[in-house]
Amino acid sequence: MALLIARHGETALNVAGILQPADTPLSERGEQQAFALGRRLARDHRVAAVISSDLPRALRTAELATQALALRIEAHPVWQERNFGALRGRTVDSLGFDPLTLREAPEAGESLAQFEVRVAQAWVQLCSRLQNMGPDEDLLLVTHGLVVRALLAAHIEDGAQALLLAPPPNASLAVVSNDAGRPRLVLGPCAAHWHSGSGGRAGSAARGV
Repeated sequence: MALLIARHGETALNVAGILQPADTPLSERGEQQAFALGRRLARDHRVAAVISSDLPRALRTAELATQALALRIEAHPVWQERNFGALRGRTVDSLGFDPLTLREAPEAGESLAQFEVRVAQAWVQLCSRLQNMGPDEDLLLVTHGLVVRALLAAHIEDGAQALLLAPPPNASLAVVSNDAGRPRLVLGPCAAHWHSGSGGRAGSAARGV
């Protein structure tokens, strides 16, 4: 049994370095990435359950990646990206600071502490779900870049070390073992399933979350 954590596919706002509104859709390239993710899942894993953020860019990624599996996608707001409130829709470069490290809550948004508590609570629920999975069943979570970072940094053994190498690209997949209830990163975040056909472009890893 493994936990599979995927970041959503690329959006036009990712490429433009824009903090994304909630209703941002996948780009055509992002949909292609989601299909490539699905081929990898079908080839290498045994997905028995799918949980996703309910934001369109993540939910659409989950739909395209698992359309051949005939599984119900469980969409939950707890897996949404950090809410940057009034900053959404603006380019990162126009702000004069790095919003990804902003500790305070933007107007109508979440503070870093609020976001981390939300992710931690969602993680506890996910771990409880994992305990009920069979030994030959994998659980797929489709979420957002900062959520993947938070999980790897604080909740998954060897995850922080992986983040030192590179942030999670769009449509990347991280594979987490759960032996004896100890979540440990065994692969990723990896985008080899689409990167080989992308002309060498690794995708947007941090901008335009």
